[in-house]
Amino acid sequence: NKYPYNSGHLMVVPFTHASNLDNLDDQTFQDIFFMTKISIKALTEVLRPDGFNIGYNLGRAAGAGLEVHIHQHIVPRWNGDTNFMPVVFGTKVLSQSLEDLYERLSPIFHKLLDKSSMS
Repeated sequence: NKYPYNSGHLMVVPFTHASNLDNLDDQTFQDIFFMTKISIKALTEVLRPDGFNIGYNLGRAAGAGLEVHIHQHIVPRWNGDTNFMPVVFGTKVLSQSLEDLYERLSPIFHKLLDKSSMS
């Protein structure tokens, strides 16, 4: 995300261009939730958050920055964290660089995806 809401903020973005959930085929919808599950496992292993905000901003009125391409936000949260889900774009102080987070999450995603393909 160009303007992360919190450290570890991920987005699940389908290959299919769609502006709303009802424009997605069933397989793509299932794929989004599969990747959400994998993402939560990876973030939990690496960052140990106390919870998550998960959601969509559908349409300009809801704060969608990219209205023509649906995407799901996954935002790790910690008890007492100072960031929050802004309705408009803003800048937050992040304690970790995106590059560092990528380096930490990448091997976990590979491990979880390999494990799920074997089951």
